[in-house]
This record gives sequence, C-alpha cells and structure tokens, in this order.
Amino acid sequence: MYESEESMAAAEIAERLLFTMREIGPCAVAFSGGVDSAVVARAAQETFPGESVAVTAVSASLGSDELSTAESEATQIGIPHRLIRTAEFDRPEYRANAGNRCFYCKDTLYTAAESILQEVGLTVMVNGANLDDRGDHRPGMKAADAHQVRSPLIEASLTKADVRAVARFWSLSVAEKPASPCLSSRVAYGVEVTEGRVRMIESAERFIRTLTGIEVLRVRLEEGELARIEVPVESVGNLMKAESRGKIVEELLKLGFRQVTLDLQGFRSGSLNEALPFVSLDVPSES
Repeated sequence: MYESEESMAAAEIAERLLFTMREIGPCAVAFSGGVDSAVVARAAQETFPGESVAVTAVSASLGSDELSTAESEATQIGIPHRLIRTAEFDRPEYRANAGNRCFYCKDTLYTAAESILQEVGLTVMVNGANLDDRGDHRPGMKAADAHQVRSPLIEASLTKADVRAVARFWSLSVAEKPASPCLSSRVAYGVEVTEGRVRMIESAERFIRTLTGIEVLRVRLEEGELARIEVPVESVGNLMKAESRGKIVEELLKLGFRQVTLDLQGFRSGSLNEALPFVSLDVPSES
C-alpha cells in the first residue's frame, strides 16, 4: 500500500473515531500516556477543544518515565491534564494480587476520577480499550462497566493496528511506543504487590534498558524474589554477554532480588496470565 493510500485509510479510521466522540460529548479520558489513551485524548480534544480533560492516576505502580511521557503527550495534544493520587496499595484485595487485581486498580482510579467529573462539570468518563483487548484477560473492563465508563475505540471498532495507524496519521509522539502496562503487572499472581517490589522492578528495568539499549523488556518478579527477565528472542544474546550478564546480576541482587533468571522463551506480553487457571478470577458482582 502506498503512503498516500495508508494516509487515506488512516484518515477514514480517524473520522470514524471522531464521529463516535462527537456522539459521546465532552469527557474525562483515563490517560496513561500510551498510544491507546493518547489517540482517545486527541479525538476528545479535536471534537470538543478545551472541554474535555485527561486524567492520569499517579501511584507507585506508574513508573516515573511513564508519568513524564503522559505529561508531555498531554501537552502536545493540548488537552487539559489532571493528575490524581490513587491509593490502590491501601486495598488488601489489590495487594493480594489474585487474578482480579486489575479490577481493584481500575475501580480505585474510576472512583477517584469521578470527583474530577464533578469539579469540571463533565458527566462521561472514557478509557482507551480497543477491540483487541476484549480477547485478553481484562478484569479492569468489569470495573469500567461498573462505573459506566465508555470505550470509544471499541465503539468505533478500532483494533490495535487501527489505533497505531491513527496515531501515526496524527503524528503523535507515542505512535510507536511499545505497550507498557503498570509495574504491578510484573508481579506474579499470588505474590503480594507492595510499593517496595514495584520500585525494585522499575529500577531493574531502567538499569537493563540503559545498559543494553533494549527497549522492549520485562522484569517479572516471581515467588521468592526471583527476577525473570524477558526480552525479545533476538536480544537474548545481548544479555548473555559476559560484560552485560555480570553487571545485571550484580545490580538486581543489590536491588533486593534473590535470584536472577533469563526466560529463553523471550518476551511475551502478559506472560504471567499463563498461570491464570490456578488463581482466583472472581470480581465483585454489580449490585
């Protein structure tokens, strides 16, 4: 497909999203700064300039680099941006880290964001879920339903590929940004999520990324403070080099991990979900 044809296709997809946003009206966008929420925020700003607001939850589970990205992206888009401190780590259900942890995270976020809706005179909250998210384990979507949060990308029938195409068409700086779920998602189900553990993970990933230049990576924290490093298969060799391997092991042990391993299967988004048949997936029913 020629570039002009790609642009035309992306323009058509973008217009479909803008049509949906015009139907939704001014709204508060749950804004992580990733490509999905950035596209939704741009669409909200495009349809109702200055009337919508981007809302970013700030807690230990949000890496400092991700917060900086969210702030700069909101500035680029031009949408008013609000930061709210969330306290999901205060909830025993969240710290327990069963398969439903994400429900309690999103429930905390949406509850906190509802106060902003009242402050700015909005009635609708939206998120960045796309069509591809419906096939994954997403207990956070149940929280969205409970709080009547709408999903414009799903309503406009946009897939992840569509979202990236629109992001490129709109020249968003995060158009090619790799997915980066919250830091708590790196902790194996059944292992308590604590602020100390997510800080260990954030520091470990930053160290490896700086040392090797590998952008796509995860440091998974398994039971017994074991670090399981995932990088793309083609990058595994880089971590096995003596000069890299020794420094990584030394630094991660210093951070508090007790063992350091390299997953030879390579990076798999959501690999901890492989354990889901063995953990609780129950979430509170709507009353």
